[in-house]
Amino acid sequence: MIHRFRRSGALALAALGFSSMSFAAMTERAVDYPIEGRMHRGYLIYDDSVSSPRPLLLMVPNWLGTTAANRRQATDIAGRDYVLFVADMYGRDAQPADGAAAGAKVQALYADRPELRKRVRAGLAQAVAQARDAKLATPPGPPAAIGFCFGGASVLELARSGAELAAVVSFHGNLSLPPGKEQDAPITAPVLALHGDADPYVRPAQVDAFVTEMRDRNADWQLVRFGGAVHSFTDPDANTPGKAMYDAKAAHRAFSMMRDLLAEVYARR
Repeated sequence: MIHRFRRSGALALAALGFSSMSFAAMTERAVDYPIEGRMHRGYLIYDDSVSSPRPLLLMVPNWLGTTAANRRQATDIAGRDYVLFVADMYGRDAQPADGAAAGAKVQALYADRPELRKRVRAGLAQAVAQARDAKLATPPGPPAAIGFCFGGASVLELARSGAELAAVVSFHGNLSLPPGKEQDAPITAPVLALHGDADPYVRPAQVDAFVTEMRDRNADWQLVRFGGAVHSFTDPDANTPGKAMYDAKAAHRAFSMMRDLLAEVYARR
């Protein structure tokens, strides 16, 4: 399933820190793929007017899954600069209907980190395969992975699993999960964790645990705390004061930092 559309994207681009204020035709291709017999539906998003190589990004969205709003965000991020694959962490026919359902699904995956890692690794494999099959020019080497909230935790777990990645960027994601039966591997990708300092869901103890982990693992890491920002600060639809709230200034800075890191790692290739 392929959709092509045009978007002015002016407001979203301003929040993302992008200089271009218009898009050529953007393509959104729905991709069904199995994980142990269950069909998942991801989305490959790119500007099909660009022929030069662009970095490939895996994106894991927030806990609501592959919603239209999350795919619009992916389109704004991709623009003319990236080829982006949105992973499905739940299943094609198992997207949560609301926040309560999403919370239950997320907690189940947090309690079963091997399963969480299996699903995000399947998304990574699909990102590479779909970009190749669509004959999209991407630089050599592995893609980067970015994620939001639950997606931020997911891409950090991808890094912990030993996946080969160009970089990992977590936007207001859970930074440290309770120990489980999973086996960690060396973290080989640069990690950028973008955190709202007033986030009530990612408490200081969890932040401290992340810092200790990164130090102990000798990772290439950065943790940026945005003063006054709470959870979901990059989500324009977040509007729960004191808990989950859009913050245009923090969002602009966070996306600029993401782009700077990606420019750095891809310049080495």
